[in-house]
Amino acid sequence: MECVSFPPLSRVAICGGTHGNEMSGVYMVREMQKQKVEKAGSVFITTVLANPRAVDACKRYTDTDLNRSFTDALLSAPITDSTSYELRRAQELNAQLGPKGSEEAVDLLCDLHNTTANMGLCLIFYSLDWITMHIYKYIQSKITSAPVRAIQLDIPISEAYSLESVGKHGFAIEVGPQPNGVLRSDIFNMVKEAVDLTIEWLQLFNSGSTFEGGEVEAYTLTKSVDYPRDPTTNEITAAIHPKLQDNDFKLLQPGDPIFLSFSGETVKHEGEELYPFFVNECAYYEKKIAFHLARKITLTFPSVSVKKD
Repeated sequence: MECVSFPPLSRVAICGGTHGNEMSGVYMVREMQKQKVEKAGSVFITTVLANPRAVDACKRYTDTDLNRSFTDALLSAPITDSTSYELRRAQELNAQLGPKGSEEAVDLLCDLHNTTANMGLCLIFYSLDWITMHIYKYIQSKITSAPVRAIQLDIPISEAYSLESVGKHGFAIEVGPQPNGVLRSDIFNMVKEAVDLTIEWLQLFNSGSTFEGGEVEAYTLTKSVDYPRDPTTNEITAAIHPKLQDNDFKLLQPGDPIFLSFSGETVKHEGEELYPFFVNECAYYEKKIAFHLARKITLTFPSVSVKKD
């Protein structure tokens, strides 16, 4: 693959508090604002507390999930008296950091999240974006305190629903396990290291460094699994099995236990071998998701360098 050149990546947005009870991003943004971190070498940095009302209430959201509000359809929907706070806020953020899909959008948008699942540090992205993959490879080569993985959501950018899709390039950093409303120093430091490494990579790229192409492993979402439910009441009738709990990204084979019913029966995995993630994520109970399942794929990407004037 030939080397691909990109214009300088000089405008980056670091966002936290898109979900108001995921505290690493909230405190990362607050700390950067307190330290007045607005420029690092060639990189101009915008820090944004994405959902201030939810942060104040220490809730995931107030009306609707902000991180499901950035599809083209929702961003272009007319605002009325009945429009939720989060949909209004999504359009404000799109005006500030985008508009999505335009030349005016920030060069890179990094949105910081926590999960209650035992996922270590994950970069989540939509398109097969060479810049994102190089940053992922760079972070993975530098962080040794936890596994660093990538999750690719195979969704067209027009239907991409989360905040990072507003930037020309973008990804979410998802770090766990951390309970909602709680700040753990080990998790916070992992987030900080990933943000610092992202900015470091951008500076190296802008200064003329060529980053060699290669391969990375990633996980691509194939389906979501709901909890077993009572057909009459729709209440769940089982919890995640102890052998699956905390085993995100461990290969799930046919016959492996996935749920333990309240009456003591084990429910086993059926079908192909896949990798579970977001196992027992607190925020996904309302979405009727016990865990996601993914295939492991290998992504090949070219060398990249900055486009010379």
